[in-house]
Amino acid sequence: MSQSFLARLPLAANAVDRDYLSRDSVDDLLADPTTRFLVLRDGKALLDGPSRLALLERVDDVETLIYLGRAIDGGYAIFAAIVEDAEGEFGNLRTLGGTLSPLHATLFAEALAMANWHRATRFSPLSGAATTSAKGGWVLIDDETGAELYPRTDMAIIAGVTDADDRLLLGSNAQWESNRFSLLAGFVEPGESLEAAVMREVFEESGIRVTDPRYLGSQPWPFPASLMLGFLARVDSSQQSTLTPDGTEILDLRWFSRAELHAALDEILLPGPTSIARAIIEEWYGGPLEGAP
Repeated sequence: MSQSFLARLPLAANAVDRDYLSRDSVDDLLADPTTRFLVLRDGKALLDGPSRLALLERVDDVETLIYLGRAIDGGYAIFAAIVEDAEGEFGNLRTLGGTLSPLHATLFAEALAMANWHRATRFSPLSGAATTSAKGGWVLIDDETGAELYPRTDMAIIAGVTDADDRLLLGSNAQWESNRFSLLAGFVEPGESLEAAVMREVFEESGIRVTDPRYLGSQPWPFPASLMLGFLARVDSSQQSTLTPDGTEILDLRWFSRAELHAALDEILLPGPTSIARAIIEEWYGGPLEGAP
């Protein structure tokens, strides 16, 4: 991953020491007066300003505590405190991720991913029994069998596809507004390489055969538990293919030159600056898309 591309990924910064050895010493961490708490309610984080998370000295009435690690710059321990009720202004990671500091963006992504896992795993998939949190929230114990359950991450590829004229392929998903366009993406299937997933997903959604997938970088996307793996690929000129939206996920597909994309910014919506999709588009474009929201 090039440093210039990494700089475009707000959720991928290395700003948190996961400090896994301390997950067995939660009581000591909680007794430390320097420890801070990131408050989550309904998937949103408590704010201390428009582009800053609130890191509190204490939190009452906590439903779940998860040890996130230590700030690399400062060394203090940080927990995610999941609550049902709390006053204050709360913010969404999709909206705020690109405006937060590297520490706050990565803390928010980690906390949200873990909160989503805890919410989805209140009962064991093995026995149906309730689960109990252990090791700072990084293990859930099946109360009936004693089995240990660990967080999962779902790998998904996202690809910038270019043709012989170096135009970029963008598609509009059935779940979006009709004028919102992004890159093609999909989950990696069992027993499948990342490169094979790029070629399969692009063909399934667009009818286009691609070749030479080139890895760019990755970013966590905790909605609810994805790791987005970014690629560039080009149309395979040795195979005949016809641009055809699948009609289920993708309803519209368009090729854009750089000039055409810039001219269309008043008409179409692009992925937000928090997403790796935006980073890949700007990597192809050659810089920030001035005027895009």
